Amino acid sequence: MTSALPLSGTQHTLRFGPYEAVIASTGASLRVLRHDGRDLIVPFDADEVRPDYRGTTLAPWPNRIVDGTYTFDGQELVAALTEPERSHALHGLLSWADFERVSGTESAVTLGATVVPQSGYPWRVRVETTYALGEDGLTQTVRARNLSDRPAPFGTGPHPYLKAGPAPLDEWTLALPAASVLEVTPDRLSPLALRPVTDHDPERFDRRAPRPLGTVELDHAFTDLETDAAGTALLRLTDPSGVGVEVTWGAECPWVQVYTGDKPDGPANPAHRNGVAVEPMTCAPDAFNAGSYDYDAGLLVLEPGAEFSASWRIAAI
Repeated sequence: MTSALPLSGTQHTLRFGPYEAVIASTGASLRVLRHDGRDLIVPFDADEVRPDYRGTTLAPWPNRIVDGTYTFDGQELVAALTEPERSHALHGLLSWADFERVSGTESAVTLGATVVPQSGYPWRVRVETTYALGEDGLTQTVRARNLSDRPAPFGTGPHPYLKAGPAPLDEWTLALPAASVLEVTPDRLSPLALRPVTDHDPERFDRRAPRPLGTVELDHAFTDLETDAAGTALLRLTDPSGVGVEVTWGAECPWVQVYTGDKPDGPANPAHRNGVAVEPMTCAPDAFNAGSYDYDAGLLVLEPGAEFSASWRIAAI
């Protein structure tokens, strides 16, 4: 008699020095990431249906397609509304796919799944992701290849909920290297306009100088990122105790979504403000409707046989 597979799928445990990570096969989800026993992300149990897209791999689009409707190459398409409360298609098509193991070592694993052609996305795209632990933390790389005979729209990103330390989220300090924020409707989070953080509620959105989060609520995409000479952006969350967590990513991801995890039922919900979702993205929310906006939404188009990759890293402070 075989034991039942955990609800989150096959578990892949990685170790390197003080770091430990566990990847669940459903959605190629980062389930656990610890440094010297300290959680760097909000974990979930192996035998639990993954809550809140925690740690999943987003593809072939991150964030939202407004109303699930878009036009590409002259064809109007409608994707399934996976965010019914806002009537959007949320976070792509692989979040609930069971990724199979392609290869691995004690400190790294590569998992793969294929987006199959369907009514709302009639392309076949192979997606493989590698999680690798090293001295500098956990690096995730997503690689996509268009297996179709015509160009395909594509975007990707991660969805970890970061934990800075033992203090409540309101006491964490956020350093966010972005000069522009995407203004959205308050009810559906549909994009409206790109605004400088200095002009659009700067007390809320201008986090280029580190400041405590306080009671600020964020569920917004940021861009015009400050980077180093190599084009790398750095976001930091720190706890009053002096520990923290950072995320770095390259020029392949010119956008980042930051969400403070606010729940409609507030503190009665154990998941309310228990972590900050930090999602480097290759494109803006609703990028599949890029032609509707007067800014560069960053939509990628993969030609037949073409490949694309993007990486990001999470590390302890």
